[in-house]
Amino acid sequence: MTNAKYFRQLLPGLLGGCVMLCHADAAPAATAPGAAESSAPALQTLAEQTGFKQTGRYAEVERLCQAYQQAWPQQVRCFEFGRSPEGRPMLALAVSRSGALTAEQAAQRGLPVLLVQAGIHSGEIDGKDAGFIALREVLQGRAAPGVLDKAVIVFVPVFNLDGHERFGRWNRPNQVGPEEMGWRTTAQNLNLNRDYMKADAPEMQAMLRLLDQWDPIVYADLHVTDGANFQHDISITVEPLYSGDRALREAGRALQKGVTDRLSAAGSLPLSFYPSFERDDDPASGFAVSVTLPRFSTGYWGLRNRLAMLVETHSWKDYATRVRITRNTIVALAELTASRGPDWLKLAHQADRRAAALGGSAVPLTYDSGDHVETIAFKGYAYTREPSAISGGLVTRYDTSKPEIWHVPLKDTVKTKLEVPAPRAGYIVPAAYAEQIGQKLTLHGIEFRRLDAPAGAIAMQTFRASKVEFDKPPFEGRTAPALHGSWQAETRAVPPGSLFVPIAQAKARLVMALLEPLAPDSFAAWGFFNGAFEQKEYMEPYVAEQVAQQMLAHDPQLAAEFSHKLDSDADFAHDPRARLDFFYRRAPSWDERFDLYPVYRVDRVPVGG
Repeated sequence: MTNAKYFRQLLPGLLGGCVMLCHADAAPAATAPGAAESSAPALQTLAEQTGFKQTGRYAEVERLCQAYQQAWPQQVRCFEFGRSPEGRPMLALAVSRSGALTAEQAAQRGLPVLLVQAGIHSGEIDGKDAGFIALREVLQGRAAPGVLDKAVIVFVPVFNLDGHERFGRWNRPNQVGPEEMGWRTTAQNLNLNRDYMKADAPEMQAMLRLLDQWDPIVYADLHVTDGANFQHDISITVEPLYSGDRALREAGRALQKGVTDRLSAAGSLPLSFYPSFERDDDPASGFAVSVTLPRFSTGYWGLRNRLAMLVETHSWKDYATRVRITRNTIVALAELTASRGPDWLKLAHQADRRAAALGGSAVPLTYDSGDHVETIAFKGYAYTREPSAISGGLVTRYDTSKPEIWHVPLKDTVKTKLEVPAPRAGYIVPAAYAEQIGQKLTLHGIEFRRLDAPAGAIAMQTFRASKVEFDKPPFEGRTAPALHGSWQAETRAVPPGSLFVPIAQAKARLVMALLEPLAPDSFAAWGFFNGAFEQKEYMEPYVAEQVAQQMLAHDPQLAAEFSHKLDSDADFAHDPRARLDFFYRRAPSWDERFDLYPVYRVDRVPVGG
């Protein structure tokens, strides 16, 4: 018997009962909104036609994109916004009854834009089918009547196209349906939802251009969560909520509450935090709210003073249920964007102006859980934690026939972990890095200027690493350094061709998140400047011995410092290499650029800047 057959027999026991994926002849799930009988077959998804047992391949997206445009030529525009590494067209649908089917038209009319994205992880594909159903119902007037007169919806059915076509029955073993689904990562094995800041993937570069063009006030990213088994069927988290512009946080809370209230009224059990245990696989450890890192979609878009929503349906609910709930979420988002979007746009533009005035202010870069803990009633199932003969650790076993309430802790506040003052004028990227970093800044829509005339020696702050630790295994295709150090005042020449990045711009928080070396998703943290932390020149030991003797003979203060270090540091005293390095680092031949972070801070706009 094959491993697949073994797994198919085992799955019902893992789930606490048979589900749609277990047997081909299982009873079809309840019909979801937008059922086949209400629409022409040309506008239906394979999911609907198969009772939500299957999902279509990418060819279906191409077909439906054109079919929707043909069915509603005045309200739908199907367009391509990029190509995947394997050459597939990245498609989106712009939907509105206002006559605004381009980004320029939406901006001219001052219409709020909702951008809904599915399939960033293509095994988590609920959003693709739910999006087509929701849009069809809205266009037919069966859902959210009137929203298309007041807002524009941009729908990306599949972000990770190449991963979507890596179809397999077991790509998501901890998920109930569909029968086959796509793969988590791209053809280049990149996780797009870790790529927003470094923007290595061609798909991400296309998405950043799309976001910059449309500037949606709400950006919704549709997922299916992994993890524990419990009764809650969806989580809705929003950025900014605990960080960023304070007025915009209130809009974030209103958006989150508006969606969760509508989902509750429709019979769902939504959560307003991401349901990841504080200790892996241990329900009793509870949960914590957090500020999302900008490598993720929501953290990134929140840094740009807009609203972002992470939608996570629960993987152990069947596919029909998950598609229905995701459809309800999209409809709720459309209603809220149409009704509240104009006000949120005003708040966002006010936040842009406040961000442009951040120069000199302390700006948080990282966060941690706050000290306040609330005990919550969480709808789970009975479970046991037992020693495992397989792993040797504890294994959690859920009994889904016995619903129960877990009384568990929730850390419901966050606190700043690291904050730094924003430079008063901005940052300088030296000419040697101008092309590479300039391309990335352009992708992010960040303003900068090229300094074509020599700026001469100017006062600035430079960051020198006192310690650099490199991760050995690559992460997302990069070797990430952990930097330690601080900014110090210095005077340096700025060569022509360098870039000046002003802090006085709407995306000031994003600028700092990219250019501050200690920010968790900065260019430095992703290894863009690793060469700056490699020692290239050296001194032969026999030469270093001669140089050290000369230095000791001519510099009594240095001799005293060397003697003190020998007496106070046993490791140093017994390390010949460290002792020679002590002198080499103080010799005129030492590379003064070693461990110098090649981005500088300035408090005055440089000449030509």
